[in-house]
Amino acid sequence: MAVHNEDIAAIFDELANLLELKGDNPFKVRAYRNAARTIRSQGTELAERVSRGEDLTELPGIGKEIAAKIIEIVATGKSHTLQKLRQEVPPSLEDLLQLPGLGPKRVKTLYETRGIKSLDELANTAKSGRLRELPGFGPKTEQRILEALAANRNKEQRFLFSIAGQYAEPLRHWLQALAEVKRVVIAGSYRRGKETVGDLDILAIAENAPPVMQQFTHYEEIAEVVSSGSTRATVILRNGLQVDLRVVSASSFGAALHYFTGSRAHSIEIRRRGQQLGLKINEYGVFKNERRVAGLTEESVFESVGLPFIEPELRENRGEIEAAREGRLPRLIELHDLRGDLHCHTQASDGQADIAAMANAARAAGLQYLAITDHSHHLRIANGLDEKRLAQQMEIIDAFNEQSTDITLLKGIEVDILEDGRLDLPDSILSRLDLVIGAVHDHFNLSEQKQTDRILKAMDHRYFTVLAHPTGRLLLARDPYPIDMVRVIEGARERGCYLELNAQPKRLDLNDIHCRMARDEGVKICIDSDSHSPDGFANLAFGIHQARRGWLEKEDILNTADINTLKKRLRATMA
Repeated sequence: MAVHNEDIAAIFDELANLLELKGDNPFKVRAYRNAARTIRSQGTELAERVSRGEDLTELPGIGKEIAAKIIEIVATGKSHTLQKLRQEVPPSLEDLLQLPGLGPKRVKTLYETRGIKSLDELANTAKSGRLRELPGFGPKTEQRILEALAANRNKEQRFLFSIAGQYAEPLRHWLQALAEVKRVVIAGSYRRGKETVGDLDILAIAENAPPVMQQFTHYEEIAEVVSSGSTRATVILRNGLQVDLRVVSASSFGAALHYFTGSRAHSIEIRRRGQQLGLKINEYGVFKNERRVAGLTEESVFESVGLPFIEPELRENRGEIEAAREGRLPRLIELHDLRGDLHCHTQASDGQADIAAMANAARAAGLQYLAITDHSHHLRIANGLDEKRLAQQMEIIDAFNEQSTDITLLKGIEVDILEDGRLDLPDSILSRLDLVIGAVHDHFNLSEQKQTDRILKAMDHRYFTVLAHPTGRLLLARDPYPIDMVRVIEGARERGCYLELNAQPKRLDLNDIHCRMARDEGVKICIDSDSHSPDGFANLAFGIHQARRGWLEKEDILNTADINTLKKRLRATMA
């Protein structure tokens, strides 16, 4: 049975949650959480490393005990320790932890004082007004919980693009290896590079479909076969991800790929354009009366309605069809266009490797420069740097650059933007850096005006260079804080600073709409990995997907410049 990194990390998350709810050793809880974080940051599957007999204890935060548990999970798909814990602590308590504002301490209070162990029991208690009577709660907390419960009921199950990929790509390779299959493509929102995915739409070319469907429904990671016919099937994987497979003939593949890639709004507009030309467009082809005139390739579908090929990431009916008709389609950025990365962390704050290891990983990723931007000291949970420690780190970077011939390190900091808009470190140290990345890490509940004013005031600072993860969102976990992005983008243009597209797959912040708004205002964006480990530079690929959805070209991105041009631009910002 295949076991993916996300499967392993999820088990360690659950171990940490249940131990914390039980009131167990906080050091063990922290060790499990760190292990989950390390596992998710790996660019290769741990199952492959185990099969090769590699020493897992070489990974940051992975000791012998945790390594043994990983090996057990890879071998069996389960954890004996977790199964035992589930008998001691109701697993349904974990559902409560998913609600904003309910940490382990509050969940423990709910269970021990009221016996609440499910979302329904919590809802009943909150609706009756009895939740506010508990220590650590109150009327406002009770109301926030009711609102969170309502939002949770309406929430569609979705998966981060990065997580969906861990299951989608192995399945695609497995299907491609079947003797009857000529070609396989994952369509839908996954192909369009959306930041979250509700399900997977997979197309395969095969002239003899039934054997393919028979083999597909026996894929080892399937938990349930919802439906199965001669040319299409729907299944649910063990992780809850729905997969729809359709087998089509080669002559219809292009039309089917366009149809099932979507978006629905884009497809409707293309069909409407076809109708104006006397054409019928569907998943089987493009037809003039009853005669098929196109559909072998996607290019032929677009050509039939007088358009050039439109990249999948643009297909949201947000002006791409008009741009195609007028010859204004952007030449979208590619991963190889990036020359460097302007946001990463080392062991000096909350990263997992030292400066040399991060530089080596950046070099291996094909980058020519890397900014070291550890947290500032206000973010104590991340062991942020004060003025003295930052000065020491700058000396280390200078020494590295004296020896390095193929990669340049830039001196930077991810400095906290305080509630009043001041920066967390004094000018005396900020002035000595190559760049200053400002970030909001607290006071997310300020009003839109106060939050926006806070950020604009920070941008006014002489040494402010880049606004990190501008809306503060965590996909599927935390909504963006209230902020007027129109004012922020205009402020960046007026002040001559930059906006970050944070490529960490839980963030992907800026979103595609804001990327395009910034582009239209002439504000350059830097695509950064926010890497906390050597494997983290793989995040840049997720940022590229997001940038392409935002219509961004190479010229719109700050870190596509060579090192000399980049330094000139950074100096101009901080002058």
